[in-house]
Amino acid sequence: MIPDYTKVHLKFKLNNMYYSHEDLMEVAYSFVKEGEPYEQELGNFLLDWLDRHDYVKVHTSGSTGKPKVIKIKKDAMVKSAIATGDFFNLTPGKKVLHCLPSNFIAGKMMMVRAIVLGLELDMVEPSALPRIDYEKDYEFCAFTPMQLKNFAKYFNKIKTVIVGGGRVSESIKALIQDKKPNVYETYGMTETVSHIAIKKINNFTNSESDTYFKTLPNITVSQDDRDCLVIDAPDLLDEKIVTNDIVKLHSSSSFEWLGRFDNVINSGGIKLYPEVIEEKLQTKIKQQFFITSIPDDTLGEKAILIVEGNDNNIDTSLFDGLDKYEKPKAIYAVSKFINTASGKIHRKNTLEQVTF
Repeated sequence: MIPDYTKVHLKFKLNNMYYSHEDLMEVAYSFVKEGEPYEQELGNFLLDWLDRHDYVKVHTSGSTGKPKVIKIKKDAMVKSAIATGDFFNLTPGKKVLHCLPSNFIAGKMMMVRAIVLGLELDMVEPSALPRIDYEKDYEFCAFTPMQLKNFAKYFNKIKTVIVGGGRVSESIKALIQDKKPNVYETYGMTETVSHIAIKKINNFTNSESDTYFKTLPNITVSQDDRDCLVIDAPDLLDEKIVTNDIVKLHSSSSFEWLGRFDNVINSGGIKLYPEVIEEKLQTKIKQQFFITSIPDDTLGEKAILIVEGNDNNIDTSLFDGLDKYEKPKAIYAVSKFINTASGKIHRKNTLEQVTF
């Protein structure tokens, strides 16, 4: 069968049941009318996927600018599913686990992969620790970093895991080094129809290139004059996408992610990348935290540390591993951080709570 968004693969299963196009429409209506909230989200997406239009409307997360609603061609989603299937050898009949919210592109694409590639998909309620059948073996699953952290000791039943939606901390990476599954951190966004590059984060070879993101076939990358990533994916995109992600480019198919352009700190003419500093501090500070900046008469901007809680009494010896210019010049506490809809720290809104 030639993959097409108007077709449901003959080997596709959802929770152990085969469904035709018409049957899946009925399931979608049932989810919307009678399902749990996570099933209603999936039902709404399935109704969009199975309708006569050649696109679906999705909300972006803001990787290329302000969050907005965009149209993504279903044909591009099919091609993305095929690319992932080819890379991870997801052939018809293989079992996959779906535990992501269906209102984000990563969750939508798990369902599209199953429908297009003929996979047997088990769907469970999205949570920090998904409740699954631990006796089952799965070929493939996608997690958020939080799910990966909580699930690490249980997931030897899964062959391949991809993780996205946020940077994977060094402490989480340490939890998975002796685990059986091959785990890949992904880079992508709504506009690129899920991931366009991956990086292996356990079961390493001796190759230094394991520290770089590598693009999937027929996808190339470059930089603009801000050092931000530019993505050329002709199978997925009508035109190149210019992101707000600052990278170190190693080739037209490999790069290191440094941070967001809108988070960069210019301190005395030195560019500081908060996400890079945060990674160095990740294993040293227990509570939630982030690096940002405030105006300074001498430096222009000075780096500061914001910690969650009521106490800003942090041992500054924790900064010994930082470069001279990376060390925070002040520490402030916020009782409760504000998060985005996708669970990331909303830096701007949280910073507004600080009393300077």
